[in-house]
Amino acid sequence: MPAAGRERAFVADRVLTVWGGPVVRRGALIDPSDLPGLLALDEGGMPLGYVLFESVGDECEIVALEAMRRREGVGSALVDAVIHAAESARAAAVWLVTTNDNAGAIAFYETCGFSLGAVRPGAVDEARRSLKPTIPLVGESGDPIRDELEYRLALSRG
Repeated sequence: MPAAGRERAFVADRVLTVWGGPVVRRGALIDPSDLPGLLALDEGGMPLGYVLFESVGDECEIVALEAMRRREGVGSALVDAVIHAAESARAAAVWLVTTNDNAGAIAFYETCGFSLGAVRPGAVDEARRSLKPTIPLVGESGDPIRDELEYRLALSRG
């Protein structure tokens, strides 16, 4: 994805709309709109989804993923593209953080081959107190948002 231009402005707007700006994970704020990413477009050039990611050391973190059309393979294609890029860079793993209330994301990432690597009980409560008070107390499902769940996919370096 280009570092500037219409596509970058679109993604920055979506990050603000969907996540309310910077996201919190592992006790830190990160602005995903500043990260490298991939944008899926339809035949007419309209966005179908995007993924923003960051390489740190020998691992790659998926920081933000949104598919505007669900259950059409857009999210899977974007995750596959990140995995391929991470493998090409000889990364050891791809990982991401979601929250305990996000059953759809949990099922999706498990379908993509990710496994639960860590649970941080109360991490979202703490982030709400100390970093981002705008984090909702309850998710779209009606479940309280309290914990971070970290999913990992180990990669072959061979």
